Formats: sequence, structure tokens, C-alpha cells
Amino acid sequence: MSVKLYHGDCISGIKNKLLEKKIDVVVTSPPYNIGVSYNRYKDTLPRSDYLKFLSNMSVAIKKVLTDDGSFFINVGSKPSDPWIALDVANVLREYFTLQNVIVWVKSIAIPKSDVGSYPTITADIAVGHFKPLVSDRFVNDCFEFIFHFTKHGNVKLDKLSIGVPYQDKTNIGRWKSAIRDLRDRGNTWFIPYETIWDKEQRPHPSTFPIKLPEMCIKLHGVSKCNVVLDPFIGIGSTALASIRLGVSCIGFDIDKRYLEICKQRIASFPFD
Repeated sequence: MSVKLYHGDCISGIKNKLLEKKIDVVVTSPPYNIGVSYNRYKDTLPRSDYLKFLSNMSVAIKKVLTDDGSFFINVGSKPSDPWIALDVANVLREYFTLQNVIVWVKSIAIPKSDVGSYPTITADIAVGHFKPLVSDRFVNDCFEFIFHFTKHGNVKLDKLSIGVPYQDKTNIGRWKSAIRDLRDRGNTWFIPYETIWDKEQRPHPSTFPIKLPEMCIKLHGVSKCNVVLDPFIGIGSTALASIRLGVSCIGFDIDKRYLEICKQRIASFPFD
């Protein structure tokens, strides 16, 4: 297992530093083009330029991805412009098959009356990272997409590696597929952020939790994953997830400051 980090543009880096069909899993989150304040990158490209950039990135990724590899791309939007993520998916469909659409739920509220008679749930639930939205037109944006692309749409997955126990235990043995107390999690993943109190706790404005790339890699199948690529490695959540699972990781970023923080996080991350 190794982690290789490269400073520079991911498209030229992928073309010049990686061999064809050697990457098993890509997990990444590109800039959303919604005006996020990064250290160096200007997140306000014209939409056509932004989509062209991701199109070129996809061409590069397709060459290095194995034929049975998985490409997970997390894309968000903003309430006033909800089409961004869908526009990205539409561009990528020219090069890949959209095998799964996963909804990353960051915050959720469930009334007790809608839950039923589960004994462990005794009151209304409101969990996750909630960022107030000052608007009388839009509701708060509590989810993002994770698009799972593959080359042909037929990659077998290890769904139970991220499975959850059955709520109704009578299903165990009653259904052919239910041979143990573990079922398919489905395509809604609740992964909250840790609440932060100042910017020093999150030096990158849009990094995802380590659990997100970890679940993507596990869903693809750790046993058939040797190398993970993150073209926008940022401060290294994908690298840390790879370390945790014992697979190698390659990352690119144009910002030296983020790469330095990534290296610091790796150095202090437990390898057990």
C-alpha cells in the first residue's frame, strides 16, 4: 500500500503519470462551480467552460480506469442553481454508463409519527449538519449526489460490505437473499459532517467526510481494488479512506497548501 501525491493539473497529470487501465476505483469531488472560496481555484467558470473541463477529465479517467472499475463522482449544487450536478452527469454519460445514483444525505428530520413502532425511536429525529439558509424562496439543501459511473454498467458490487441490519428480523430466511441479518443499504447514505466552530477545523471549504470515499471503495469491493485515484485530492479524505482499507491511493491537486495539509493528515493517521 502506498500514497502518491502530485502537485499540478489533474488532466495532464493523469495523462503523463498514470498507465492505462491501472486504476480500479476513482472517488472524487470536483469544484461545483458555485462560487466556493478555495485557496487558489476560482470557482466561477462559465458553465460551458466548466463542463468542458470535466469532459476532458473524464476522457483522461476512462483511459486509466480498468474495464471493471468504478468512477464515483460527488457533485453538489446550490438552491438557486439545482441543475449543476445533473449537467455534470449528462456530460459524463458520453464516456461512461451511469450504473447507480446515490444520494448523500447530510441532514435529515423525521417525525416520530412517521417512523412507526420501533422501540428505540421515542421522539422526533433531526440529525446531521444543518447550515441555515437565509431565503424566502428556497428550502435548505441537505443532500448531494454521488454518481457511480462504470464503462459498461455491469460491474458487480459488494453491496453487503456497507449493508445494514434488517429492521424486521422475520425477513431473515423468509427471503431467498436474506440469509443473514444484513441487507442492501440502498442508494441513500446518511453521512453527516462534523460540526465545526472555526475555519481552522476545516481548512478546505468543501472536503467530504472520510466515510464517504470509504463506503464507495467498499461498495466496489476492497478485494478487487488495488489502486484508488482522486483527481481533486484536496486535504486527503480519499487518501485516508484508502489507508484505512489497505489500498493504494494516487491524488492530484493544484494547491500546494492543501497537499501539505493532506500530508500532515496522512502522517498523523492511524494505520491499524
